[in-house]
Amino acid sequence: MEGSCESSAYESRNSQDALDYRIADLAFRQHGVVAGRQLAELGLGASAACRRVARGRLHRVHRGVFAVGHARLTQNGRFMAAVLACGPDAWASHYCSGVLHELGLGARRLIDVTAHGARGRTLPGIRTHSAATLTAADIDRIDNIPCTTLARTLLDIAEDATQRDVERALDHAEQARRLDMRAIDDVLERASGRRGAAVLRAVLAEHRIGSTPTRNVLEGTFLRICRDIGAPPDAVNHWIAFPQGSGAEADFLWRAQRLIVEADGRDPHTTRRAFESDRRRDQRLMLLGWRVVRFTWRQVMFEPDAVARTMRGLLPLH
Repeated sequence: MEGSCESSAYESRNSQDALDYRIADLAFRQHGVVAGRQLAELGLGASAACRRVARGRLHRVHRGVFAVGHARLTQNGRFMAAVLACGPDAWASHYCSGVLHELGLGARRLIDVTAHGARGRTLPGIRTHSAATLTAADIDRIDNIPCTTLARTLLDIAEDATQRDVERALDHAEQARRLDMRAIDDVLERASGRRGAAVLRAVLAEHRIGSTPTRNVLEGTFLRICRDIGAPPDAVNHWIAFPQGSGAEADFLWRAQRLIVEADGRDPHTTRRAFESDRRRDQRLMLLGWRVVRFTWRQVMFEPDAVARTMRGLLPLH
C-alpha cells in the first residue's frame, strides 16, 4: 500500500512538472503571457489557475490573460496580452501594428487591437476595432504576435493620423525595403470608401516616398516651413559621395537648384572641432557645384517667417 501511494505521488509530481513545462513553453513563445482558455486546453482548470494566482505563479494582466512567473512585461508582452484579451480571432493593428512593423510612429497609451465581435467592446488599456472588413490577406505575424499586414496597417493608421505620420510610416517602410505597392493597391481596392483610403491615396500621390524621414523636431520644423511655401526638398538626410572617398550627408537637398540646406542643432555644432569640420565639408560640397546654406536652431524654431523669406529667395517658386 505504501509503495502504491509513493508511486501515485510520483506520477502526480511528474504530471504536474509536465504541465508546468507546457505552460512555461507557451509563455516563452508568447512574450511571457497566456490566456485562460489556453491554460484550460493544456489541462489547467479555472480553480487551479486561481490557486496559482494566489501563490504568485500567475499574474492577471487582463481578464482571462495572465503573465507567467512575474508581471514585468516587455512592450511586446503588453501587445500580446492585449491581443489575447480580445479573443482567439484578434490582431494587433493601427499604431500597435505600426510599432511591430517599425514604422517610426511610436506606441500610444491605448493598445490597438482589431477583432471579430469587437464592436462596442470596452477593455481597460485597449482600443478595439471591428474586423468586419479584415481578410486573410490582411493578417500577418511579427515576433509571433498576430497583427495586421504592413499594407493594412498603413490604411488603418491613415484613419486618424496626421499626413506627416503617414508619410513617415511610408518612408520607414521604404528604407527597410518592405514597401509592397501591389499589397497597398490591393488594400485600397478593398477599402470600401474608408476615410483612411482617401488620405493614403493623397499621400501616395503627393509624397516622394523615402524623401523625408526627418530625425528630430528641428528637421521636422524646417520641412514644414518649406512645404508651407510650396518648396518641399527633393531629399532629406541624403548621402553625397566625394570623389576622393567618404562623403557627406545633406540635411535637405534640391537637385535642380543644386542647393543644400543644413539645419544646425544646438549640440552637435558647438565645439570648435565640429565648426571646423562643418566648414571643410561645406567647401568640398561647393567644389562639387552645390550651394550650402545653414540655418541655426534659433532661426528655425523662433524665426520661421525669416527662414521662409530666405528660402523663397533661394528657390524659384511658381
